[in-house]
Amino acid sequence: MKLQYQLTIAFTTLLVVIMTVTGIMIYSQMLQMLIKDEQRQLEDKGELIVNFILSEDLNNTTNVQRLLQMLEQYNLQVFAYDEASERIVFSSIPNMNTIESWIQEYDLDSRTQPLWQGKDDNYVVSIIPILSPLSTQHLVLLTPLDDLQGVQRSLMNRLFLIFLIGIAVAVLLSHYLTTKLVTPLTKLKHQLKKIEKRKFDEMEEVKATGEIKEVEQSVVEMANELNSFIQSQHHFFQNASHELKTPLMTIQGYAEGIRDGIFEGEEARRGLQVMVAEIKRLKKIINEIILLAKLDSEADIYRPERVNSKIFMEQIMERAIPIANEKQIQVKQNQVDEVEVMFDGEKMLQAVMNIITNAIRHADTQVEVTAFTENKQFQIQITDDGEGIDEELLKKLFHRFVKGESGETGLGLAIARAIVERSGGSIKAENAPYGGARFTIIFTEFEKNNDY
Repeated sequence: MKLQYQLTIAFTTLLVVIMTVTGIMIYSQMLQMLIKDEQRQLEDKGELIVNFILSEDLNNTTNVQRLLQMLEQYNLQVFAYDEASERIVFSSIPNMNTIESWIQEYDLDSRTQPLWQGKDDNYVVSIIPILSPLSTQHLVLLTPLDDLQGVQRSLMNRLFLIFLIGIAVAVLLSHYLTTKLVTPLTKLKHQLKKIEKRKFDEMEEVKATGEIKEVEQSVVEMANELNSFIQSQHHFFQNASHELKTPLMTIQGYAEGIRDGIFEGEEARRGLQVMVAEIKRLKKIINEIILLAKLDSEADIYRPERVNSKIFMEQIMERAIPIANEKQIQVKQNQVDEVEVMFDGEKMLQAVMNIITNAIRHADTQVEVTAFTENKQFQIQITDDGEGIDEELLKKLFHRFVKGESGETGLGLAIARAIVERSGGSIKAENAPYGGARFTIIFTEFEKNNDY
C-alpha cells in the first residue's frame, strides 16, 4: 500500500477513535446534564406558580383559569399537596392513584429527589414548598424522562451528523496534506532512481520543507559526491594508464634499441641508466596506487595510536631538513603545542612529509611548519613562499594524478588526504595571504598533554 494511503488511513482511524470516545463520553454525561437543567427550569417555573398562588385568590374562577393557562403554557405536570390535611389541593395529572402512591413512597420535604417511577415512564421532579403561615403545602412539578431522552437522541443525532461531516472534512484534509507530504518523497524516489542509473545531469530540485528538504539536500550532495567519485575513477584509470604507459614505452624503446644494436657504448650505458630510473619511477607509482587502494578498502592497514604532537613534529623536521638542504630551502618550525592525538604515526608521517616535500619543491626560499590549537582544534600548518596555487588547480588539488608543472606522480596529496581523513581529520589547501601555498591538517579530537 502506498504511503499516502497509509497516512490517510492512519489519520482517519485516529480521528474516528477520538471522536467515538468523545461521543461516548458526551452521551454518558448528556442525560445527567439535561436532568439537572430540567430540575433547575422546573424550580424557576415553580417559583412563579407559587408566587401566583400566594398572591391570588384561587376561589375565584378567573384566577383558577389563569393558573391552568400558565400550566398549559409551560407544558407542566403539576400537583399541590397539603401535608397537614393529607389531601391533594389540585392537580394537572389525571391519574390520582399514581399521585397517591408517589406521596406514600417519596419524601416531599426533600428538595433533592430521585427520578420518580410512574406506570410507563420515569419523571424528573422538583418540589417547592409553599411558604405561608397558614399553609403546609408542597408544589410538585414533573417532566417525563422520555421527553429528555428525546432531546438527548435529537442532540446525539445532530452530533453524529457533525461527526460525519468532520470525519469527511478530515479525510479530505488529511488526503490533501499527505499528498503534499508524499509528493516530494515520490519525486525524491525518482531522483534516487536517476542516481542509480547514473543520470546525474538529469537531477532536478525537489520543492520541499523541513526534514524532507534536508534529505533532498543530502541526496543532492550524495549525487554530487558520487558523480565526482565516478569521474575521478575514470580520470584515475585514464591517468594511471598514461602514467604507467610513459615509463614502459621509454624502457621498451631503450631495451629494443640496445637489443638491435642501435645503442652501443656510452649511449647503451646511458639508456640502461634511464631504464633503471624509469623502473624506479614506475615502482613508486605502483606502490602509491597500491597504498591508496589499501587505504580505501583494508581496515587492518591503518593502526591508530596515541601520538605526542611534539615528538611527532620532531620526526617531521628530522626528515624534512635533509630534503630542504638539497634544494637549498630553509625549513622553519614555529609554534608547536604539545597535545595527544589519535592516528597511525607512520601513515601520518608519510602524509605530512608528502605535503612538506611538495612545499619544498615549490618554495622560493623557505617553508614554515606550525602545530597549534585554536577554536578547539589541533592544526598542523605548512606554508611555503612560492608562487601559490592556480585557482583552477586548487579545486582538484587532492584528486589522484592531478599535479602541477613540477609534480611527480600526482598521487602524493591524494595519499595525504586519504590518510588524514582515515584519521578522522580534514585537510585543506589555500593561497597564503602574503604569497605562497598553505596546507592545513585539522583534528577536532585531541587531548592536551598533562605537562602542557
